[in-house]
Amino acid sequence: MRFVIPSVILCQVPLLVALLGAVSVTARGADAIYEVGAAKVDITPGYPIRLNGYGGRRDESEGIRQRIWAKAMAIGSGQQQPVVLMTLDSLGVRESMVDEVARRLFEKTGVDRAHLVVAFSHSHTTPKLTNVCDTIFSSPILPQHQAHIDQYTAEVTDALEQVALEALADRQPSTLSWAVGKVNFAKNRRTAGGPVDHDLPMLVAKSADDGHVRAVYVTYACHCVALSDNRISGDWAGYAQEAIERTHPGAIALTSIGCGSDSNPASGVTGDNSAAAAHQGAQISDEVDRLLAGALKPVSGPIVATLTHIDIPLNPVPSKEELEKLAATGGPAGYNASFQLAKLDRGEELQAKLDYPIQTFAFGDSLAMVYLAGEVCVDYSLRLKEELDRVRIWLHGYSNDFCAYIPSERLLKEGGYGGGAEVVYFALPNTIAAGVEEKIVDQVHAQLPPQFAEKPSETGER
Repeated sequence: MRFVIPSVILCQVPLLVALLGAVSVTARGADAIYEVGAAKVDITPGYPIRLNGYGGRRDESEGIRQRIWAKAMAIGSGQQQPVVLMTLDSLGVRESMVDEVARRLFEKTGVDRAHLVVAFSHSHTTPKLTNVCDTIFSSPILPQHQAHIDQYTAEVTDALEQVALEALADRQPSTLSWAVGKVNFAKNRRTAGGPVDHDLPMLVAKSADDGHVRAVYVTYACHCVALSDNRISGDWAGYAQEAIERTHPGAIALTSIGCGSDSNPASGVTGDNSAAAAHQGAQISDEVDRLLAGALKPVSGPIVATLTHIDIPLNPVPSKEELEKLAATGGPAGYNASFQLAKLDRGEELQAKLDYPIQTFAFGDSLAMVYLAGEVCVDYSLRLKEELDRVRIWLHGYSNDFCAYIPSERLLKEGGYGGGAEVVYFALPNTIAAGVEEKIVDQVHAQLPPQFAEKPSETGER
């Protein structure tokens, strides 16, 4: 199913300009005026809960190092559907949760699913959510632990609805601009010296009245795994948000993750070394300050929101006999095989494909934001920035659905963790089949307006 919904942002413009579908222009120059709102809601649980991301960590959490948040940035006027960019301090969510939030939002505001995105920070020190990596612990979850997970999942669903509504209610005339900086703490975790994406795209909303910073949204392609103990925190992404908000009082900072499934912080996984995570967050914040002090590119034009689902096939599902043999071997693979057998015993079919969401927001011809689901490797970012105009493209992984690692063809051939071995922790019966890279890249090209494939000449003209 494919949705293409143009959202022309109109506010405080003459009737003729409104009829032409243009955005408002300030007296200072060519800065377009959007209606922008931002909000945040604390999602730190008030009770112990299992944290997600590390299979050997099977006790409930042992305190709070840092508050964690759901945040939202709403862009658009009441005359057209706004888009709502949401970020969440979480290892990941399933699309069923996003769909439920969208259903509630549509009933109350008319904003539909194609205009709402949830990007998660993939922090490995955040609570587990229901149906997210249900085989990660390689053993059954205790009923009392599952009760806390289910309770928290319902609370986070409510929080996402709340923060979206608050951001929509907060909208006021603002300018949008963006820039791309560099931060270098991400390192390829599969191959020494392997590919990484050090870009730090930043979107800033400033008040149209006095120019003060209202919201900052940044993306960096790196795992949130500096911390690995059993205390709740947002890891480096959480520290980045805190540092940005300290520097810009009253502003709301949102962080998301790029195509960084095969990148870790240079610090490695440190256990409880919060100083390492805080330092990485400070690097993000310092680069934001450097960008804000320089020349920013204005964002302008009508917003086109597109959401498409494509089928990504898995390799053939093992037979029951094959699963029984694998289950007898024990370990993570054996536990996952037992999980699949239990589904068969309940009369359920085993999963044969991913129903994979791809979402884009195009702001005229000034900026295109691409959201890919799952743990997407860096090859996708590097390839799409080569094939499209890299100075106008913004790539996200870890969005809308935490369904699987999404390898490139290169990683599928190499194998290992991130190339297929990890599926046992995602409750999948088999690995992703070859051909996934072309399917995803082709769909991104299909969604974006053709002007984003036009690259600037040496003079900077397209």
